Amino acid sequence: MKEYERKQPLFSLCGLNCGLCPRYQSEGTSKCPGCGGEDFYLKHPSCAVITCSKKHGGIEFCFLCESYPCERYAKPSKKDSFITYQNVLRDMQRAAQNGIGEYLAELDEKIKFLQTLIGKFNDGKKKSFYCTAVNLLDREDLTDIREKIEGRAGNTPKEDMIRWIESMFVEKAAARGIGLKLRK
Repeated sequence: MKEYERKQPLFSLCGLNCGLCPRYQSEGTSKCPGCGGEDFYLKHPSCAVITCSKKHGGIEFCFLCESYPCERYAKPSKKDSFITYQNVLRDMQRAAQNGIGEYLAELDEKIKFLQTLIGKFNDGKKKSFYCTAVNLLDREDLTDIREKIEGRAGNTPKEDMIRWIESMFVEKAAARGIGLKLRK
């Protein structure tokens, strides 16, 4: 898979939101460049999905393949790695229906919010939680949380702010029947 590159490394070929992954949001040697990002092949020397894509004309996203949905997507993954796989099918469907440009604009909005959370409201233990929560919740819920944070930021000690933010994510997720823990 040497020198595999993609135009959109933050939304993977297989439907993961790489820009919302803790490894993408890391610094140093463990930082992942996203699917097909710079030096991707050094971090991920093999990938069955990329091999499959090459066999199907080098498609940019699995949902563009003539065989989609294939056997790989017939039974969605019940386990997560660094990032949740829970929304892969839903996100690819939305990108296919609404257009990749609109999907990437929403993803970019989520990434910026995530970076704010990690930069201002991380106690060293919340990055993975924030990545999962931002990935799983929809735009409306995230906008509501962001607006509440903006209205309260600066007036509350950081530790209290972090607990309050976490409680808002948990409340929104519970209302939607979403679990905010990675599935092992």
